[in-house]
Amino acid sequence: MPTQTDPTQTNPTQTDTRTRFASLLQFLRSESAGGAALILSAAAALVWANTAPAGYAAVIGPVHTGINDGLMAVFFLLVGLELRREITVGELASPRRLAAPGVAALGGMIVPALIYVAFNWQSPAALRGWAVPVATDIAFALAVLSVLGRRVPIGLKVFLTALAIIDDLGAIVVIALFYTQGLSLPALGGAALVLAGLYGMNRAGVRVLWPYLLGGMLLWALVLRSGVHATLAGVALAFVIPSGPAAQLERALGVWVAYLILPLFGLANAGLRFDHLPPAVWMDRMALGTALGLFVGKQIGVFGSVLLAARTGLARLPHGVTLPQLYGGAVLCGIGFTMSLFIGELAFRGGPSGDEIKAAVFTGSLLSALAGLLILAVVSPRSRSHGLPPPATPPRS
Repeated sequence: MPTQTDPTQTNPTQTDTRTRFASLLQFLRSESAGGAALILSAAAALVWANTAPAGYAAVIGPVHTGINDGLMAVFFLLVGLELRREITVGELASPRRLAAPGVAALGGMIVPALIYVAFNWQSPAALRGWAVPVATDIAFALAVLSVLGRRVPIGLKVFLTALAIIDDLGAIVVIALFYTQGLSLPALGGAALVLAGLYGMNRAGVRVLWPYLLGGMLLWALVLRSGVHATLAGVALAFVIPSGPAAQLERALGVWVAYLILPLFGLANAGLRFDHLPPAVWMDRMALGTALGLFVGKQIGVFGSVLLAARTGLARLPHGVTLPQLYGGAVLCGIGFTMSLFIGELAFRGGPSGDEIKAAVFTGSLLSALAGLLILAVVSPRSRSHGLPPPATPPRS
């Protein structure tokens, strides 16, 4: 007699999948909502800067540096905490899970940079912006994905989030290596000593959060004086806080970053004045290299590298994701808004070239958002539901 399956029983594979993705799904939900707030703040900055430019400059000018050097350090602290979690227990914890998003992130950084360099190799000043189109803004990308709801397979959302986390790590390395000015060795040595002290506290069993936060503020001040960009202090701090307080801090910071820090960054950095743009802005090689790097380079780099890695057996395609859906996701990776604007600011320090780069980031990101959304809307059937059921409640210890 055949054994009947109890419908109330949970499939072990399904349970394992839900458990594995539980924290990442929570991150996805907060990033999607935060992306909407970021989009609104960027739109508000554009309107304000072009309808009342004097008022915009008077309000934003005095706080611009504080937002980019201070508040963005908190954003980078959160990025560091997310990186640490995913590397230790999440989607980046094993080579098998890391392969596909890792290859995609690498390809998605190399090809856009090559496109930018191809347009600007004759100008050393313009080459400072080579890293502007290498970034992916996961908050914006997931906000766009949220328009399609459950029609988008969860495997694609997980893949894009893991890719963006690795991409953020690459951007952090790029900032540290290529956008550091006038190193002060005493300040850098002091920062290293503070970091070593915080790590020693961790090893000694200090599990209270506030000493690490105080040490983190001192670390930030020293890194700021060292010539290395101060936001990198947040990433370094994330890796020396004990795991328990780190998880507590990540939960606490998520709302503040999503609904305050990133919208303030958008408000302070997205205020592009159209009357400041030269008439032939799209004949400018920096603008063309940036916009095409984001819109063309990202999709070629991400989709092409994953496809090549899958064909050669180096990686497996994301589970439950078709090739057309993967391509649509690769196009969305051209949304580089936050980190691209940030790197552009570091590269050109608000000079005349900064406005052209800003316009190119807007254009490349907008084209990527619209094209990616259209592709996914066409290739993702309305009748299918790709969402996973809510994660099972873990047993109480």
